Amino acid sequence: MSTTTSPTPDTARRRFGGLDGLRAIAVAMVLVYHFFPAALRGGFLGVDVFFVISGFLIASLLLREWQATGRIALFSFWRRRARRLLPALGLVLLVCSSAALLVGGDVLVSIGAQIAGSAFFVSNWVFVALGSDYFARDNPEIYRNTWSLSIEEQFYLVLPFLLLLALGARSRGWRAMPFVVLSAGSAVIMAVLALQGAEPTRIYFGSDSHTFGLFMGVALALLVREPTPGAAPPRWLQPVTFGGAALGLGVLAWLAFSLREGSPESFAWGFQLASLAALLAVWSVTRPGALVGRLLDAAPLRWVGERSYGIYLWHWPVLVLLAAAPTPWGRDPDARWITGVLALAITMPLAILSYRFVEQPVRRHGLLRSLRALVRTPRLPSAHRIAGFAVVTLLLVTIPATAAAIAVAPQRSSAAEAIARGQEAAAQHGAPSGGSASQSTPTTPRPNTAPTPTPTPEPPPPPIIGDEIWAVGDSVMLASAGALGAQLPGVWIDADVSRSFGFGVSMIEQQASTEGLRPVLVLGLSTNGPVAQAELDWLEAASAGCRVVLVNAYGDRWWIPENNQALADFAAARPGVVVADWSGAIAGSPELLAGDGIHPGDQAAVIYAQAIQAALDALNSPEERPAR
Repeated sequence: MSTTTSPTPDTARRRFGGLDGLRAIAVAMVLVYHFFPAALRGGFLGVDVFFVISGFLIASLLLREWQATGRIALFSFWRRRARRLLPALGLVLLVCSSAALLVGGDVLVSIGAQIAGSAFFVSNWVFVALGSDYFARDNPEIYRNTWSLSIEEQFYLVLPFLLLLALGARSRGWRAMPFVVLSAGSAVIMAVLALQGAEPTRIYFGSDSHTFGLFMGVALALLVREPTPGAAPPRWLQPVTFGGAALGLGVLAWLAFSLREGSPESFAWGFQLASLAALLAVWSVTRPGALVGRLLDAAPLRWVGERSYGIYLWHWPVLVLLAAAPTPWGRDPDARWITGVLALAITMPLAILSYRFVEQPVRRHGLLRSLRALVRTPRLPSAHRIAGFAVVTLLLVTIPATAAAIAVAPQRSSAAEAIARGQEAAAQHGAPSGGSASQSTPTTPRPNTAPTPTPTPEPPPPPIIGDEIWAVGDSVMLASAGALGAQLPGVWIDADVSRSFGFGVSMIEQQASTEGLRPVLVLGLSTNGPVAQAELDWLEAASAGCRVVLVNAYGDRWWIPENNQALADFAAARPGVVVADWSGAIAGSPELLAGDGIHPGDQAAVIYAQAIQAALDALNSPEERPAR
């Protein structure tokens, strides 16, 4: 995400009204999504709004230069881009890496690769290689937000060449056509990758699959006409632009409140529709004389929009560092809003200082001249001289601290360590076939004792033992595999990282249709995304004849409370189904979790296994004993 290029005098005939307001809306969407995720589940679409704005604005400035001079000065363009992006980015990398050294632990994992990827604008591919997930909070990568900067900068490397080729065509339509085709191709790539089951990380971070918004913006810049100076806008302009902006922003608002993060529908059409809505909004607000553009140029929105680059850069590292720091509320999902409020309170002053003392001076004068002026010019106001010495001091402190952070960074996060230990344990408790309960398993549960006409009390049933259980779960169960196997000898455990509820049910259905199921199923699958009612109904059909334990989830993801309620309602309405209250069991001891606040450490894994044992005991009670 970035803001406007500093135009040359020849290309700065006018500014586009309303774009700063749109940038303010976009950065607000991202901040609310990260700081208060339950409030705006689709706020991640703010980045796609930035893509459309950037594509339109940069292409428009290059077109103005070409129209004024007959050429595009490539070196000058890239130099302006470097002045705009690098100083603020370098400041964030140095300051936040130094802070990460103080916090320690998981925030240092892969920090060297993150810094290199961010500095060279390839962090999107670095995160793909690291297996990161933009929508997950398992791995606290403090520079994950720089993926969008990398995509934009890669785009800016090739855009001038593509524009020069396109400008060889005579009509606006033919000039825009290659970018329309490239935009459609990128959108289709995203949808096809999702249809083929590609990892969300690859789809979301890919330069090929997530550049359609940028290409849309360029196509719009090529299609619209520059107004004639002094000409009155046509009479139809106000109602059409107002309606277009209302429609575009309305669609964005609807998607921001309804689109599920990382969902198939988001990749199939959600991001694409959001980019089209942003495109309509950009066209509407930037038309000369458009009332909606003047409304979005209101001073508060324009102020935020001008500083949106710094706000975006700082907000995520600050949030990650605060979440990792030891605080009384740090591991309590219900108190996450406190961290969000503090992150916002810290982000804004940092962005303001960066904008005033780093971004603007370097943008106007270059890095070296700005530093020399701050330190050597006696006529500067004292505040600027103090700022200059502060910047120099900051560099002297943060550069070695950043090097130390890279040197001492652990190889794996505490969550990854817990999962690795769980994988070793799970290998000892898998089915004989090597991962699924497919050999010599009973196809029906143990028969219930038939009622007798005599008043003799029914003998208590034997306890449920591990040999009767197939446990299917995600990485939380995987991290607990050793404790679960010790608690229930003979249990079969099939757990994996990032497994969804629907995928787990499909495994059960496939196993039931081939070699049958063990009589008791334990499902721990509600951590990695919302659980739909249709998936619960699917489970009911797939697990017919079995008794079921549903393990609820603990963490700071917005869908977890909803999932836990859905599991409780499902179990309450059906005999033979109970909930293992992992969330309630660990809520009083969140310090036993790994650094991500989700995966169990060794002691928490024992609590996880005990919660499942308590649910099995409840499943064996008289009111739950009859199988469905």
